[in-house]
Amino acid sequence: MRTQRLATAAVLTAALAACGTSNTPAAQPGTTTAAAEPVTITVHTFGGGENFGYDKAVETWNAQHPNIQVKYQNLTDRFEDVYLPQLLQRLQAGAGAADIVGIDEGAMGLMAARPQFFTDLGQYGLQSRKADFPAAKWEAGVNADGKLFALGTDIGGMTMCYRKDLFKKAGLPTEREEVGKLWPDWNAYLEVGKKFEAAGTGAKFMDGPNTIYNVILAQEAPKNGNVSYLDKSNQLVLETNPAIKTSFDWVQNFSKAGLTAKLQAWSPAWDKAIKGGGFATMGCPSWMLGVIEGKAGESNKGNWDVAAVPGGAGNWGGSWLAMPKQTKHPKEAAEVLNYLTGKEGHVMAFQEAGAFPSSLPAQQDPAVTGLKNAYFGDAPTGQIFAASVKDLLPVFLGEKHAQVKTAVEKVIEGMDQGAVTYEDAWAKFVAAGVKAAG
Repeated sequence: MRTQRLATAAVLTAALAACGTSNTPAAQPGTTTAAAEPVTITVHTFGGGENFGYDKAVETWNAQHPNIQVKYQNLTDRFEDVYLPQLLQRLQAGAGAADIVGIDEGAMGLMAARPQFFTDLGQYGLQSRKADFPAAKWEAGVNADGKLFALGTDIGGMTMCYRKDLFKKAGLPTEREEVGKLWPDWNAYLEVGKKFEAAGTGAKFMDGPNTIYNVILAQEAPKNGNVSYLDKSNQLVLETNPAIKTSFDWVQNFSKAGLTAKLQAWSPAWDKAIKGGGFATMGCPSWMLGVIEGKAGESNKGNWDVAAVPGGAGNWGGSWLAMPKQTKHPKEAAEVLNYLTGKEGHVMAFQEAGAFPSSLPAQQDPAVTGLKNAYFGDAPTGQIFAASVKDLLPVFLGEKHAQVKTAVEKVIEGMDQGAVTYEDAWAKFVAAGVKAAG
């Protein structure tokens, strides 16, 4: 996820209800050759900051392919309550979707269960790309009919972003190696937060509850059956999966200790606080670096840095590209999709937006392994994120993951802001998830 999954589960539920089971005729097999006449291939994505990081890749493609021009548009930074319902409506209508669409990890189970909407990429030879991806990334792009419908873009990895200027003001270490040593686990992170708050910097230690909640859940889910809200039979396990309760409890502890700025991620207030130094730490999968740079602006170059995350590795986020069956140019769209998810596209996206490649050849490229992020104090982000994804295990998210996630995170947010009491929060959390799961 590179976007906030906060708003109305009802919007998504309504869009899902509109998704029937009528089949659209499949695109006919063809070869990936350029069209005789110029065509335009539209690509729609989502995300904040530099989002998918495709500006340079698209510019490069367009310069080299005059007969196939790509029109790239990032529609919104809100995936679950804006982008996803709109995409579902366009898929159901059979018109209005782009030739290539981005899909966040949280909706891949939902889309895999709706093969009628997407082109079989195997018709265009893209099944040959299997060796380019980790097994979990590849398998998530295979739908209920056993057909390849999406190829992977980035993978999240995990770090902790922090404000060096605020750490200095609080009398804490500022160099990334020393900062990482401050918090080997979440209990140590809590204690550092208390020290930060006691220093009276005028800023809070962390942004709000949901970013840290997602970081911890990404770490805990692989320890508990590699599942999150739903098990591999798509049955809700929210109340019985220890990963969920552990993540909830930690966030409640941070909130009770007064460490959060009580901000809703992806809100105008959150954007303002990123730029203005309203908080000192935030959980950072690789794509979040592009978000911070985009929102904090050039004036904050060097103020933000990247350190190890408490509790070890985890993966929050990552996306895929798919081709709706309604495209009028499937052969050309397949060429573009293959390029954007290939080594060159992955490398350029990482250079532009910090979107760490899921492509194995791209992960090994010197342009990735040797990359340093100038905005974050020349942090060796290529090395940092390569290490963070090395031993990742796949986590099953399930068909209704997105709407359950949206619903329960609203309760977490309400708890942090005082609209839900700490005593009632877990029961309301569970009830919201059960209702969203239907």
